[in-house]
Amino acid sequence: MQGAEEELERRSKFLNSLIQKKKNAVEQKQSHDRMNVRVRASDMPLPLQNHAFDTCRHILDSMASVKLDSKRLALSLKKEFDSTYGPAWHCIVGTSFGSYVTHSLGGFLYFSIDKVYVLLFKTAVEPLEQ
Repeated sequence: MQGAEEELERRSKFLNSLIQKKKNAVEQKQSHDRMNVRVRASDMPLPLQNHAFDTCRHILDSMASVKLDSKRLALSLKKEFDSTYGPAWHCIVGTSFGSYVTHSLGGFLYFSIDKVYVLLFKTAVEPLEQ
């Protein structure tokens, strides 16, 4: 009898975890819809993605009265990620560009926000030998 109760408890926990994951996914999508964000490709943890989206939204909102400054957005996002997550972040911003990059594991995000496309990625930094 006790084995059956343990199995029932294990299955209950598993189902609750699935329900929670689904709720989180729905909340994430609603958040993206509010910010007008669409992930195109990603190899980056969700907290870092959300940091990138929030940072871009803040910068774009601060530029609302003037024309989009792609260089300013790229520089701001790069500096934010360099200071928060360590060096060697790269950022490309625009409405039309091609790319093919090598990135560190967990350090790649390509997304659109409004009508702007952002490519953010991290590369490994190795010290120079003298």
